[in-house]
Amino acid sequence: MYSMVFITVGNEDEAKRIAKKLLEERLAACVNIIKDVKSYFLWKGEIDKAEEYLLIIKTIANKVNDIIKRVKEIHSYQVPEIIWINLSGGSEDYLNWINEELR
Repeated sequence: MYSMVFITVGNEDEAKRIAKKLLEERLAACVNIIKDVKSYFLWKGEIDKAEEYLLIIKTIANKVNDIIKRVKEIHSYQVPEIIWINLSGGSEDYLNWINEELR
């Protein structure tokens, strides 16, 4: 099974650092970095906001827990957003490529 993991970070340098680390450690086959994400959220009972970058990580499901552990070790946020969804499908060629890269 395949998964996509979504992680927000506070700046481009951190986004690139986390993406590179996950790729080097073969926890991810691909990481997209999307800039100019405007986040509004509750923090300690108050409405807060931040301009962030969003990482979209393509991986296999059995690597998600390792991604979570690694990101918590290197992320600058006290409570980083790390959420994932399991994929029910996708291009067979693309999914095969993910498998090959994460062997």
